[in-house]
Amino acid sequence: MAPKAADPLATASPGQAANEHSAKPSAQRPAKPEEQELARKRDEQAALEAELAERELRSANLRAELGAFERQYLHFVGSRYAELDGWKARLAERLAREQPHNERAQEAAREARARADETKSAAGEKAAHEPRAFESAPEMKRLYRDVAKRIHPDLTSDRNDRAKRQQLMAEANQAYERGDQERLVKILTEYEHSPEAVEGEGPGAELVRVIRRVSQARSRLAEIEAEMQELLRSDLYQLKLRVDEAEKSGRAILKEMIAKVDEQIALAKQHLEIPAEQRH
Repeated sequence: MAPKAADPLATASPGQAANEHSAKPSAQRPAKPEEQELARKRDEQAALEAELAERELRSANLRAELGAFERQYLHFVGSRYAELDGWKARLAERLAREQPHNERAQEAAREARARADETKSAAGEKAAHEPRAFESAPEMKRLYRDVAKRIHPDLTSDRNDRAKRQQLMAEANQAYERGDQERLVKILTEYEHSPEAVEGEGPGAELVRVIRRVSQARSRLAEIEAEMQELLRSDLYQLKLRVDEAEKSGRAILKEMIAKVDEQIALAKQHLEIPAEQRH
């Protein structure tokens, strides 16, 4: 028969036994209602912040993709439209010089020049290199999520902290669009070691902060949804959608647009080269 196990309290001193006995109930003390609510709210906050980071990433992706598409469009098509409007303005101005007393011709020339200047301004200077489509690596997406979870300005109720976060989040958006992974890491590291990252103590005060953060996260989620819908309804997105869908079918819409505008430019040049006596 196996010997009976020794009772640890039987060999302990009276003081040790009393200490261990008194420590037992406190270790199993049920959480107070305030602490239970705090734990529940923290879980809710964590879920909302994860969703918020994901939505922010989607929004940043959409903005970056549209920005890259717009640069490509302006580089290939917009610059050609600007050139075409410039030739049209020159044609209108030549007619105005030939008919100095024709007020309609004078007005048409002024309108054509204004339109050409506007188109040229919108197209901007043609880039030396072809703009690239936006692509983001999985590591960049993970980093951006981490930044959004930790730094997003709508996750704090402190005014000074919010201002700091707004600045950092704007820098993070720019870094993400550029694909600058090192900058994203630096932004996150600097904030983690900043005084604004220090939080107070006490379940009561912390519960209030968490409740406010939950409310702010929900509010920001609604804002992101509205911003996304606005982008999705924009003319630029609709054009990008048409181009993307056409490419899946083997059509290159941008190339078709370029060819069409180039043809119009060639015709405008031909008209400009025709002497006045041959046009009557």
